[in-house]
Amino acid sequence: MISAVILAAGESKRMGQPKMLLPWGESSVLAHVISVFRRAGIEDILVVTGGAREQVEELAAGLGARTVFNETFQRGEMLSSIQCGLGVLLQEKEKVAALIGLGDQPQVQAGSVRRVCEAFLETESSLVVPSYRMRRGHPWLLARPLWEAMLKVKPPASPRDFLNAHAEEICYVNVDDPTILADLDTPEEYRRWQGKS
Repeated sequence: MISAVILAAGESKRMGQPKMLLPWGESSVLAHVISVFRRAGIEDILVVTGGAREQVEELAAGLGARTVFNETFQRGEMLSSIQCGLGVLLQEKEKVAALIGLGDQPQVQAGSVRRVCEAFLETESSLVVPSYRMRRGHPWLLARPLWEAMLKVKPPASPRDFLNAHAEEICYVNVDDPTILADLDTPEEYRRWQGKS
């Protein structure tokens, strides 16, 4: 089974308020992300929480997603959240891959998420990464054989460094979807993308 690990632990300092809870369409940013992954066929969704923990966990639970709290979220490192999620999945033998998604990427398309999963099932690659105009984006997939290697990564190394170190193992999926490159960090980005949704 492919599980989604949605990173939603940030403190939203540049946004000035918890961005996972901001309105998006008829729901919220995080709720929309979860719905996109569901439409893409992902049944098991694990949300990594940190900032605004209680509200984010309540929101995720109401949508049938599991949560795990990243105790080191205040350091602001994506790596620690990925490792936090993988630590949970590692205990579940039926999980074969983790789809690493961003909680602040509500504009991402279900079709792009689905294509990454399909590429994994077709190729059994250890890493599957979506690409738009030669630029890597999210969500990307990490198969179980590489989980231990990711868990051993130490700061200041980043997920990008990990991908670079395993470049020869990456299966790229070219998508005509610029949303895989964008997340919502500032009020300006939020307003711009919300206007396009």
